[in-house]
Amino acid sequence: MNLGTVIKDIRKQKGQTQTEFASLCGITQTYLSQIENNSKEPNLSTLKEISSRLDIPLPILFFLSLNEDDISPEKRKAFEIINPSVKSLVNEFFRV
Repeated sequence: MNLGTVIKDIRKQKGQTQTEFASLCGITQTYLSQIENNSKEPNLSTLKEISSRLDIPLPILFFLSLNEDDISPEKRKAFEIINPSVKSLVNEFFRV
């Protein structure tokens, strides 16, 4: 799972600096940097605040951050087939 990278990419697409976004979320810029670099895992309440400030539902953030290693081997083929279409739909719907 690459949640930090997804958060970082969406934040940048929205034109916000780490400092601005961290302030909106009620966390420090250092902590946001650690989240975005996948070196810290935020708690659920922090993730809810981040997703709210990004205008992206938390389950969508989780889906966008999935990679092949997160999927059980017997379901990977189906994931490979649907993932591009679902991500495209999500990106269009949420302007990610």
